[in-house]
Amino acid sequence: MSHFSQIRTKIRNLSSLQSALTDLGIDWKSGPSPVRGYQGAAETAEVVIEQPNGFDIGFRLNPETKDYELVADLQYWQQPLSVDGFVNQITQRYAFHTVLEATKHEGFQVAEQKTTDDGAIRLVVQRWA
Repeated sequence: MSHFSQIRTKIRNLSSLQSALTDLGIDWKSGPSPVRGYQGAAETAEVVIEQPNGFDIGFRLNPETKDYELVADLQYWQQPLSVDGFVNQITQRYAFHTVLEATKHEGFQVAEQKTTDDGAIRLVVQRWA
């Protein structure tokens, strides 16, 4: 019996997800690779984060929603943040990279970037005519 849980996200761009994980100092490997779970159970994911306890965390594409969902055996969660805190932290960095990619695509450049005391990121972008 599988003990895997699927956590829905709004993450749709794989390269922005990978950049977010790298920014946060999270070691990850590109898949498709197995996410190891309880009693040798495995799920396949496009991004896998190995944990020291041998139970992995993965992000796999949900073909119906086109979002990457977090898949893990939450009983063996071994991260400094809770699952919600982990997803929220990744989502913030993901959004940052998604905005950077969209503004670059539209010809903008980052003129200023500041992180506020509450952890929000403020970007000022500009485009020369």
